[in-house]
Amino acid sequence: MGPSAIRLLPPLCGFPVNMAELALCTETELYNILNQATKFSRLAEPNYLCLLDARSKREYNESHIITARRAKQNEEKCFLLPESTELDCMKYCVVYDSRTDSLDSEGPAIQCAKVMSQITHLPVLVLKGGYEKFSGCYHFFRSQKVFWMPQEIDEFQPYPIEVIPGLLYMGNQRQANDRHIQKDLKIKSHVNVSLESTNLLLPNEVLQIPEPDSCDSDLLQFFPSACQFIDSHMATNCAVLVFSTLGISRCSAVVLAYVIHYRRCTLQEAWNHVLKCKTNMRPNRGFVQQLSEWEKATLGRQLTDVSDPKF
Repeated sequence: MGPSAIRLLPPLCGFPVNMAELALCTETELYNILNQATKFSRLAEPNYLCLLDARSKREYNESHIITARRAKQNEEKCFLLPESTELDCMKYCVVYDSRTDSLDSEGPAIQCAKVMSQITHLPVLVLKGGYEKFSGCYHFFRSQKVFWMPQEIDEFQPYPIEVIPGLLYMGNQRQANDRHIQKDLKIKSHVNVSLESTNLLLPNEVLQIPEPDSCDSDLLQFFPSACQFIDSHMATNCAVLVFSTLGISRCSAVVLAYVIHYRRCTLQEAWNHVLKCKTNMRPNRGFVQQLSEWEKATLGRQLTDVSDPKF
């Protein structure tokens, strides 16, 4: 029995008071965690994500979620901390098994998560529905690859962020022109919020909003037509991708406008939702003011204080 196992066995019988919490993570949340990016995929950051597969070695070898490591056990079947991983510095620690969907379960994912929670400061996330549900939704994120070279992680090409599961995505120009992404996500329509034209080779319908990313650009005038366009396609279960050149400012403004319209919610509530989906979304100040006006037009009054610095 190795030193890590000796250190962990006592707390497993009586969990310490200072353990981090456990929380469920939906398949959409994990998908978005995997696809966060700045200039490069955030998966390349050493302290970004620890993704652990608590299933058997046979199941793991057959197929697992991309970049996942198998959670190892000692002879007593107690889960061990992953080697060479600073869990206490990780932004996300996500654990999954085959199908656990409740924190009241005693399945492998919960057992493993409780061990990890002794080290982490942030909640350990347990994938709701496990591998079966995630791989059913995102079959293209299945993998048999066990070891990833740093260069391979650097070259990983993120998919668009999912804002409304299976229906509304937000991304950049590269993703909009990637035929594999369009096929995998079943995207049939696009809202192109940029001056560049799309080079799609698929017979998809495109709404063009030719505005530069400038505080002087008037996106507000396009919000009604964009919402109508997205509504009409989502009504027939056709997925829509809203994109701009970098996928940060213009497309996020249109997506925020749509979420306000779709959910009849405040700008603050829409902002919280979209920011959770894409952590670096950032409409420019001019667009934020236009979104405030859109909130008033949609809900009858302005309910969000956009003078707050966080906007």
